[in-house]
Amino acid sequence: MLNLVLFGPPGAGKGTQSERLIQKYRLVHLSTGDLLRSQIAAGTELGIRAKQLMDQGLLVPDEVVIGMIESKLRENQDASGFIFDGFPRTVPQAAALDELLSQYRTSITLMVALMVDDEELTRRLLIRGQTSGRPDDQNEELIRRRVNEYNEKTTPVADYYAGQQKLATIDGIGDIDTIFDLISQQIEQVTGQTN
Repeated sequence: MLNLVLFGPPGAGKGTQSERLIQKYRLVHLSTGDLLRSQIAAGTELGIRAKQLMDQGLLVPDEVVIGMIESKLRENQDASGFIFDGFPRTVPQAAALDELLSQYRTSITLMVALMVDDEELTRRLLIRGQTSGRPDDQNEELIRRRVNEYNEKTTPVADYYAGQQKLATIDGIGDIDTIFDLISQQIEQVTGQTN
């Protein structure tokens, strides 16, 4: 089973690259952002709570996110693998994910980290905000707070996976196809798998 963590700050291009990886490697997409947004759209109690936090540029509590992920794993036990998009964001989440995956007799294969500088991220998110309708993509102060929170809380996750020899860093600025090819090369180097 191929299990990828696609990592990078808001606006790094995770959504674009995950779509391509899902197609190429037949993975189940597990985006915590999408899971949360579907809860918000449905107006559930979880969705309302999550929206209040997200609108302030804050992260949703671990136990909520891990519970959603577990239900997705249970629903897709015959999958070729998963791509975790936007999760884990903290070392405790990474450890909880390792524990959860071990219950399904699998583990993370590789963490792919898309590297993009803060100014480029801010520029991309403001542009995205013109069409996304998301309030957290339209306010530069909120964007900078999200990026700072990402840098403070999630950078140690890269160290966690580096300690397991499961980290690949990819320059997230440039041609989308080139970035995808670099990611694919890293996956195939680790797995020996070619598609």
